Amino acid sequence: MTTAPRARVHDAPARRRPSVRWGDRVAGLVMAAPAVIVFIAMFIIPMILAFVLSLTDWNGYSLRFDFIGFENYQFAFRNPRTIDAAVFTAIVAVAGTILCNGIGLALAALISGAGRANTVLRTIFFYPYIISALIIGFLWSALLAPHGAVNGLLGGLGVGPVPFLTDPTFAKGTIILTIVWAHFGFNMILYIAGIKSVPTEFYEAATVDGASRWQQFRSVTVPMIAPVVTVNLVLTLVGLLKVYDVVLALTDGGPAASTQTIVYQILKDSFAQSKLGLGAAQSVVLLIITAAIGLAVTFARRGAERKVTD
Repeated sequence: MTTAPRARVHDAPARRRPSVRWGDRVAGLVMAAPAVIVFIAMFIIPMILAFVLSLTDWNGYSLRFDFIGFENYQFAFRNPRTIDAAVFTAIVAVAGTILCNGIGLALAALISGAGRANTVLRTIFFYPYIISALIIGFLWSALLAPHGAVNGLLGGLGVGPVPFLTDPTFAKGTIILTIVWAHFGFNMILYIAGIKSVPTEFYEAATVDGASRWQQFRSVTVPMIAPVVTVNLVLTLVGLLKVYDVVLALTDGGPAASTQTIVYQILKDSFAQSKLGLGAAQSVVLLIITAAIGLAVTFARRGAERKVTD
């Protein structure tokens, strides 16, 4: 007589578990539905439409177009202008990623501490990131133009004008440095957040062991913020692969098309030359390459993180 009620007591939660699990799943689906719908509407559907469009010769205006298969892809890979733009984009992405992260990490290590001066410096360094890239391009164009403020100052010192924007080599360097100036503040803020999350006990133990500031930074800070390094590298690299606005405002792809990036080329082919099909094909290729590079860097960094933590 005493065991029957106990059995019912133990059986009651078991009978409720399937319904509880089903209710949790329904609640999870309901909560995730808006994000899934937005992702499908803003990413999946446009990506499918872009691929379909890349198989046509649509000019962007006419309602008539023909399916031409993979001709746009063949033309994109054979077009010297596209290849040159892809090479310059790779240079910008690699050099910009290294410089943005190097400068951001160095500054974060120097000004991550408390104090009014560090707060002011963090604000100053981060401010360029919140300015529109077009405004940054126009600003530096006015400063570095042949008759701009910088060359005017150099002329007053007896130094000839420097072709910041008129010589292909100088123009490429100017583009990269301008992009780095505009973006390293974002990397710095992420690194500061990572450094502040490192427990102080690690630094205290390193100090007791006689480690210098540089040794603490190399052996404590960098390993502990390895996930932040991964995030910064991926975000910066992927972002710079899509850069075009600074190029548009600063050099407009010149001189002699030497500073055209792949996204700038896509926009030029799509709208200036009314080749939406070709632009869509280039966009699909860029999407695939960007995703592959992002995943490769992420997996490589995850392997490095495991080695550090082990």
